[in-house]
Amino acid sequence: MAKKMGLETLPLWFKVILALPALDIVWMIFRVYKSIVKRHTFGIILGVALLIIGIPFMWIVDIFTLVLTGKVFWID
Repeated sequence: MAKKMGLETLPLWFKVILALPALDIVWMIFRVYKSIVKRHTFGIILGVALLIIGIPFMWIVDIFTLVLTGKVFWID
């Protein structure tokens, strides 16, 4: 079983609040951090690219996946 990181242990309602448009940058940085910790090069590159171009739509994806699965979707 993989060790859960800090943001993954928060209650669902707080995760959804962090996924709102103005605060979604937290999840974007978390994706990059998670890939850095796992030394996943493609994840790092994709995470940085989403920081630049994904801001307008990633918050919708985050809220959708949080409500359905309880965690933010990422490739790791």
